[in-house]
Amino acid sequence: MSENNTDLSATQLMAIRSAVLGAAAKVPGALIGMDVLFIVLGMIGVAGQTLFSFVSINIVGAFLILAGALQASHAMKSHGWKSVGIQMVLAVMYLVAGLFTWLFPIPSLEVITLWLAAIFFVTGGLRLLSAFQHRHFQEWFWLLLSSAISILMGVLIMNGYPQSSLWLPGLLIAIELLLQGWSLLFLGLAARSITK
Repeated sequence: MSENNTDLSATQLMAIRSAVLGAAAKVPGALIGMDVLFIVLGMIGVAGQTLFSFVSINIVGAFLILAGALQASHAMKSHGWKSVGIQMVLAVMYLVAGLFTWLFPIPSLEVITLWLAAIFFVTGGLRLLSAFQHRHFQEWFWLLLSSAISILMGVLIMNGYPQSSLWLPGLLIAIELLLQGWSLLFLGLAARSITK
């Protein structure tokens, strides 16, 4: 009787794990393969940050051009001059932005680097406000520390600007690929243990 209860709880545990992992539980091999690819790309990006920055900006340019073409195609199928006009303006903006990134990759990287610095400053400032709003809690120090790190990252980016724009976007993308790859790899391994 107790053995039957143990089997039932193990079955329930497997069902819960399967529900939590969702689609990953169905194809863990593909997920693990994709994770390994992310990790390899991340390592390549860390090793060759400048090259990775230029490859990344060209991929962004290709996606912008593709988005512009799809937007223009959708506009041609729409009815009414207002709908078509707005969609065509958006399509032209996407196309111009995509062509700009392809024709002028260094200024494009400089713009992205400024954008990244702005994100660090804004998120750091918001966390700083949040830290002071929650200073009556014991854990407010961690918000303050997180804020200081974000603002420091913004300062470091601006301190090396514009030279940092050649390698920083590639490095940040590579780090994100590594983090994503490792976290999904553990998810894939957990999913594979369910299928076994």
